[in-house]
Amino acid sequence: MEMPKVALEEKLMEFLKEDIGFGDITSDAVVPADTNASAEIVVKEPAVVAGILEARTFFQMLGVEFTAMVGDGEQVASGTSIAEVEGSARAILAAERVVLNILMRMSGIATETRRLVGKVRDAGLDVRIAATRKTAPGLRYLDKRAVLVGGGDPHRSRLDDLFIVKDNHIKIAGGVEEAVKRTCSVASFSRKIEVEAKTTSQAVDAAKLGADIVMLDNMTVEHVKTTMKTLADLRLRDKVMIEISGGLTEDNLLDYARLGPDIISLGSLTHSTRAIDMSLEVVEVKAKHRG
Repeated sequence: MEMPKVALEEKLMEFLKEDIGFGDITSDAVVPADTNASAEIVVKEPAVVAGILEARTFFQMLGVEFTAMVGDGEQVASGTSIAEVEGSARAILAAERVVLNILMRMSGIATETRRLVGKVRDAGLDVRIAATRKTAPGLRYLDKRAVLVGGGDPHRSRLDDLFIVKDNHIKIAGGVEEAVKRTCSVASFSRKIEVEAKTTSQAVDAAKLGADIVMLDNMTVEHVKTTMKTLADLRLRDKVMIEISGGLTEDNLLDYARLGPDIISLGSLTHSTRAIDMSLEVVEVKAKHRG
């Protein structure tokens, strides 16, 4: 999952415009225009690093040399220098907060994703840990890529990736059957259809109507267990993928995972994961050579 370079540059430039306004007035006052500097980006707690690609792209856009000391997806200890930069001191300071915000958020998401994926794997369970579309506006690509770096599944990124018939669609259509029929009437073979089910009967109807994925939404562990047994008894379980979503926490993750779903999706991966603490520290200052 990698955005075309030109699109990524446009997005990063928007971030810079938002932060810099009409200019970095403090750096312009304090730092002579002909000053060069070198700096390092340091992680202040254990983390799975994500955002190296974006940081490199951003600094290069500003004419600053960027050297990564680690790659995306690497687990690092507190105090690790993950990158070094060298170039215009003003450019480095202008980029500092935007780059750190990206690295801190993405690394936080990647770290939490890796932890939950590891928890499921350590229990000997083969269940995908997926994200949702509960992301900050404008940051979806970065959030989803961070999940991928952490070993999770990004799920759909946009409404045109996959048909997902949710509760409000079902209410408007007057029932699961009508909502799925309408979807099937326009769906290409190249697009999968997922149906959200809040009851066992909705899950059975969705499977019978040809859904590719059935999402068991906000069900208790016992409700999921009953629903999956019903699907198995009706010989429908092997015809669909089962996703469990809603109400998932670290405390109950394994309880749900042990029931044998294909996917567990958690909005918390992107809407409330804590950022990783990092800093950019200038290590050397020198004036540009004047010929």
